[in-house]
Amino acid sequence: MRHARVAYRGGVHAAIVADDAQSLRLDDDRSVAVSEVTWLPPVDPGTIVALGLNYADHASELALERPAEPLVFLKTRSTLLGHLGVTSRPADAQHMHYECELVVVMGKTARNVPRERAYEYVRGYTIANDYAIREYLENYYRPNLRVKNRDACTPLGPWIVDRDDIRDPMTLELSTRVNGRIVQAGNTRDMLFDIPALIAYLTSFMTLAQDDLILTGTPRGVVYLEHGDLVSTEIEGIGALVNTIVDEPRS
Repeated sequence: MRHARVAYRGGVHAAIVADDAQSLRLDDDRSVAVSEVTWLPPVDPGTIVALGLNYADHASELALERPAEPLVFLKTRSTLLGHLGVTSRPADAQHMHYECELVVVMGKTARNVPRERAYEYVRGYTIANDYAIREYLENYYRPNLRVKNRDACTPLGPWIVDRDDIRDPMTLELSTRVNGRIVQAGNTRDMLFDIPALIAYLTSFMTLAQDDLILTGTPRGVVYLEHGDLVSTEIEGIGALVNTIVDEPRS
């Protein structure tokens, strides 16, 4: 089942997405067309954990060594944006690019979770496009605050797919299209640290709660974006998350 959050006629609603993805059933039992709603991030997390350099080919693309343990940073909720939203490219930036990422949505409180039980704590999966702005980057191993925490710079969605509807999250194809042209492709099997390893590692020193997010990193394929670019990040079995880039007005 696919779960969404949408704005409709002045209210915010949880929704179930129809099989054909053309309509939604709202939490008050109304059925509405997808064209009638504004998509919101499908979850409102307390904690957002993100991974750097979690694909070997992306580390190689940046001429960096593979990390010996997960490279983790935190993001704020204000970074999140729904499907079909608009993200601003800063006026002083020319080197902004997409990052298609599988996102783990936690299903319950997790602390000291052993690897073999990790999937028991997963609610489901969604997609993030975690834009990066290279002009602001001081350290590839620990991105500074304004690289990864700008408002509305991380589209999320369009929906959450239930855990049991994804047979194996570690064999999913990922791709990114810019204006219809494929510019990034990979497979989750190439993660350096897989989902059970990440959950076990993170919960060994911190508590993750229901609806918290783990962004699991991106494969190679850096291409810089221009004003007006339509970016679609897609993951097999989940869907396609679409977003538009616009230039921030110069002051």
